[in-house]
Amino acid sequence: MIYCSNCGTRVIEKVPAGDNRQRYVCDACETIHYQNPKIVAGCVPAWENRLLLCRRAIEPRYGLWTLPAGFMENGESTEQAAARETQEEAGAVVKDMALYGVFSIPQINQVYMMFRAQLAAEDYHAGAESLDVRLFHEHEIPWDELAFPVVKLTLQRYYNDIKNSHFPVHVEDIFRHPARK
Repeated sequence: MIYCSNCGTRVIEKVPAGDNRQRYVCDACETIHYQNPKIVAGCVPAWENRLLLCRRAIEPRYGLWTLPAGFMENGESTEQAAARETQEEAGAVVKDMALYGVFSIPQINQVYMMFRAQLAAEDYHAGAESLDVRLFHEHEIPWDELAFPVVKLTLQRYYNDIKNSHFPVHVEDIFRHPARK
């Protein structure tokens, strides 16, 4: 951040009074610009023994498979955001939603809120952000073509939970490991 979005004056980085972190602060209007993690809400949409995945038509990770998910909008709940993203990306309506996972990814300032859900009908199509949308049995999942580590982790947890007939809410931190030489 270079300029204050409130008054247009150049901001500085400093620890504001009563705080313990560096923030962007405008000395002219005294606005403190907090930057907080983004919430990504998504679904693990099931139909019978298959899960619905979307093949990305946008960057990052164009052409790879993912669960329907995206950034929350102001004025919506996490559950509403997950259902909206599923509708937008996969043309699918979901029901019986239940919180399934909260995955924090500190290095990219994101928190994923994933919900288990059932498709309301076997009715889906690729939205503007998807090249393709398909239902997959576990053995058909394109594991080497998944877009994001959080998607792989969510699917692994899901299939493990199916085997155990137990669906706890998973709360995990995901850390990227430095590239190995």
